[in-house]
Amino acid sequence: MKIVKTKDLVFEYIRRDEEGNVEGITTALDHVDLEVNPGDFIAILGHNGSGKSTLAKHFNAILMPTEGTVRVDGMDTGEQEKVWDIRQRAGMVFQNPDNQIIGQVVEEDVGFGPENMGVPTKEIWERVEESLRAVGMYEYRKYAPNKLSGGQKQRVSIAGVLAMHPKCIVLDEPTAMLDPGGRREVIRAVRALNDVEKVTVILITHYMEEIIHADKVFVMDGGKIAMQGTPREIFSRVEKLKELRLDVPKVTLLAHELKKEGVPLPDGILTVKEFVEALDRLRSGRR
Repeated sequence: MKIVKTKDLVFEYIRRDEEGNVEGITTALDHVDLEVNPGDFIAILGHNGSGKSTLAKHFNAILMPTEGTVRVDGMDTGEQEKVWDIRQRAGMVFQNPDNQIIGQVVEEDVGFGPENMGVPTKEIWERVEESLRAVGMYEYRKYAPNKLSGGQKQRVSIAGVLAMHPKCIVLDEPTAMLDPGGRREVIRAVRALNDVEKVTVILITHYMEEIIHADKVFVMDGGKIAMQGTPREIFSRVEKLKELRLDVPKVTLLAHELKKEGVPLPDGILTVKEFVEALDRLRSGRR
């Protein structure tokens, strides 16, 4: 069974005037079909307004389809009585960690979700410890959240979702408000959850370098899936990504430009290490 599956998903934003009359309709998602297997690390890319965040909010039943269906762990998000169960299966982490952190102490904040679920006290503290350790924040458990950096706060937000034992974590641009160091902290924590804890991860982002370790990438444009494939397949199409107004990692772009000038480099170079190894092979006469 797929952990997340959308079928012919359409979502429309309806604008109304002060009297409630419809002024206009914007189609944010236009017949989107997408499947996510348990344990996958999925990245969804797109420029602002592409529909990627609107799509993410359907995975947690924050938004309901105008047409089509969304199923999470086999449950239809359109069934109101299933919404609480769906939100336990697919936890959501947003851009701004300050909007999710409500506790005065880190460990209390992480325990808030399990407490609301009626988890016994002893198990709550076990979950708090395991979740904070999973994101590398256990030593900060007694800290006030306002004493933490942006990256640390976001890792606490992720721990709070993880403590509810979801099968899937949906991260809606979790590094958008962070500096480069904070972004690296959060992405490392997310990768560890996927690699070690086997939690399904759906990462919504516009930072291309964050997706190189994903199992599969979906690129959104105009509410549709414009491209899909492995990171290497996606990064092999530099010109198409430029058409979609997306940046390309500097090393990928450098390799692409060199190849255009006649240097026989492979398509879809993802890291500096791969670039250096490709150059070494050329120097030694190997391809």
